[in-house]
Amino acid sequence: MARRVRDHLAASRDPEAFVRSLGVNLTGRVRFYGVNRAMFGSEPWLITIGDNVYVTSEVQFITHDGGTLILRKEYPDLDWTAPITIGDDVYIGMRAMILAGVTIGNRCVIGAGSVVTRDVPDNTVAAGVPARPVRTTDEYLERLRAKSLGIGHLPVPAKHEAMKRIYGVPTG
Repeated sequence: MARRVRDHLAASRDPEAFVRSLGVNLTGRVRFYGVNRAMFGSEPWLITIGDNVYVTSEVQFITHDGGTLILRKEYPDLDWTAPITIGDDVYIGMRAMILAGVTIGNRCVIGAGSVVTRDVPDNTVAAGVPARPVRTTDEYLERLRAKSLGIGHLPVPAKHEAMKRIYGVPTG
């Protein structure tokens, strides 16, 4: 229990330093939303995350195949563990799962709830179970620009007020 409390405080104060303390290799600025020790599994030192990456809550990085455990009576030395590499300019949606051996390229978006079982090339939006490319990041940008509220530059309180006005939510 004491470790949980220490972890929570450390992760709240400086999420990047906490993640580095676990052994994860951060090569640039990474923003974590809801970070905890469990999201990096038992081999956090096999995970490399690039610059300008957003990792949202409940994302899981799984660097091994635990199914090998039931087969070890027949093959005692059976094991499969592999690194995970995340490029630069990547957004990983809530509850996504990134499996062992996967590389996510630069300028990618991973949809919420996706299970990434294969490499994702640069400039790709991937989603689903298993995750598959659904469009390029450039196509995604064009869709977003067409329906943008135009308030992304505002500070959070002003952004919330603008959203309330746009959607007719009473303020008070």
